[in-house]
Amino acid sequence: MNVKNTDAKPELIIEAGRAERQYWQDLWRYRELFYFLAWRDILVRYKQTAIGIAWALIRPFLTMVVFTVVFGNLAKLPSEGVPYPILVFSAMLPWQFFANALSECSNSLIGNANLISKVYFPRLIVPVSAIVVSFVDFMISGIILLGLMAWYNYVPSWRILMLPVFVAIAFAASIGAGLLFASLNVKYRDFRFIVPFITQIGLYISPVGFSSNIVPEQYRLLYSLNPMVGVIDGFRWSILGGDAKLYLPGFALSLGLVLLLLVVGIVYFRKVEKTFADVI
Repeated sequence: MNVKNTDAKPELIIEAGRAERQYWQDLWRYRELFYFLAWRDILVRYKQTAIGIAWALIRPFLTMVVFTVVFGNLAKLPSEGVPYPILVFSAMLPWQFFANALSECSNSLIGNANLISKVYFPRLIVPVSAIVVSFVDFMISGIILLGLMAWYNYVPSWRILMLPVFVAIAFAASIGAGLLFASLNVKYRDFRFIVPFITQIGLYISPVGFSSNIVPEQYRLLYSLNPMVGVIDGFRWSILGGDAKLYLPGFALSLGLVLLLLVVGIVYFRKVEKTFADVI
């Protein structure tokens, strides 16, 4: 009489290149880890702060006030037919999202060093979850924009329906740059100091406190080599409507650079991903 062994362990198949081929499937399989990391970062982001999540409103609001006074009241720069605070904050939203995502993403692998060095999972989950946390701040900051529109009795045009497209472009820029700097920061810790410098300088060379239309025509294409120019102009075009114009050659150039940055970021991250556990 033959008795089947019901306690037999499942067969483990080790095949060269199998992990590489199933990498993108593993991203879905480990989705619960993604949810956990994102939710954990959201909970601890403003933990033990006196005003908590209100910091997501205060920081962009104060920056908007300073830019409105300096560029709107003192420099008297044009506002494209809308109140200057709305002009500034329609650009502040994508810029703050990009800057926060770049900062959080670049340090995400270092902050999760213990997890990365002990357990296998697609490392791509860590920086992307950090970007999601910055997107939560982005959504909260949108309350200020709604408040400004209500205060000035400003009603957006049909272009507002195109806003999700430009949000997706901002996501692509954040993921591409975030993955690139996160990978570099693992090996070269100098990027802990470089990234804050980039975000600080970028705030002033990007059209946040002013409209990109004030840039002389002969320099508009060159100015669009900054990928965030196209993202910010797209946000303003969809939110402001009216006199807001989209410089199509510059926007196409910025969009192309964002897509290139996204591809380079993913490819480089995947290339060096195997070394993270040893180097970190």
